Amino acid sequence: MIFLIAVFLICVLLVLHPYVTYPLSLMVVRRFWPKPLNPTLPEPTSFAVVCCVYNEREVIDQKIENMRAVRDSLGDCQLLIHSDASSDGTNEVLQSVAGEFTLSLAEGRSGKSAGMNRLLSMTKAEVVIYTDANVMIDPVAVRNLPRYFRDRDVGCVTGHLVYENADESQTAKVGTLYWKHEEWVKQLESDTGSVMGADGSLFAIRRELHRPTPADIIDDFFTSMSILCSGYRLVRGDDFVAYERAATVRGDEFRRKVRIACRAFNCHRLLWPKIARLDGLSVYKYLSHKYLRWLAGYFLVVGAAASAMIVLGAFGVLPFVVYLLVLAAAAFAADRFDLPVMTSLWEIMVAMWATAIGVYKSLRGERFQTWTIASSTRK
Repeated sequence: MIFLIAVFLICVLLVLHPYVTYPLSLMVVRRFWPKPLNPTLPEPTSFAVVCCVYNEREVIDQKIENMRAVRDSLGDCQLLIHSDASSDGTNEVLQSVAGEFTLSLAEGRSGKSAGMNRLLSMTKAEVVIYTDANVMIDPVAVRNLPRYFRDRDVGCVTGHLVYENADESQTAKVGTLYWKHEEWVKQLESDTGSVMGADGSLFAIRRELHRPTPADIIDDFFTSMSILCSGYRLVRGDDFVAYERAATVRGDEFRRKVRIACRAFNCHRLLWPKIARLDGLSVYKYLSHKYLRWLAGYFLVVGAAASAMIVLGAFGVLPFVVYLLVLAAAAFAADRFDLPVMTSLWEIMVAMWATAIGVYKSLRGERFQTWTIASSTRK
């Protein structure tokens, strides 16, 4: 019984640590060992914005206008788009701006990472800004980006992403709350050294630090973590802002998390030997922020099994059966109805389980080289 209680408590702590005790520990580190920027270089003067698209006819016109606005704010700024064999009319729109945008129109699907590698080979800009098709960069806030690269140790800046549609569904609400927490944790990581990976919605790098991403590896995580492993800082730009819609349908979000987790864990397996050689604080951040989150779904299962066995051992078979029925009824109700607190907790657990499935698929050798958009993230 003591063993089962210990297993249950350990699982609870491992699930909560990335969200509670880890950020609290970073607040202590920031209090005594802050890592502010050290601006000694002139600001970069040439930029590029790169974006990969696949069947984005619904948003491509808006994205083109947004990229133009970013260019007008930055001045010397090249605009590049790769279409991964789009078949819905996206390519026809892109061809209409061929003289203004640098285009890469693939005849067959090769995936986002291959597309980004192609675009990076087509620019010599000092700083390259990565973005997604449905992400709208704040053209005024983008003017804040150059100052971060005045610090010679900064190799990558991850932006501040804001979800705009939290009130559209419980899935969107939970996703938005999760992301606000994620942004807070990233700021704590940035204030104490480096963030553990950039988000592909919006980040920027020194072009000279780019290394080609393997086609079946997630490009944003590989690119940003490779720069960190090369000895440069990855910081968060809280005033480098973009806007996006959160997924409003649970199935869309579930599939997205499975795909992202699989590709991210593939990247982890590739880069771990280098990450393990980083300083102790960075390794602690990585294990706390990334590794434990990838495994949280498994901790949930083990913890739930341990709690059931505790009930069985302490109270007997009938209370054990009742306990299982109560858990099943609660899960059913949370899944089918919009219940305060309960449905939010269920959304969180489903997201953790989706991530666990992605890790399992990674260990099985699945790659998810190409992608399909989540329709509920588009208007």
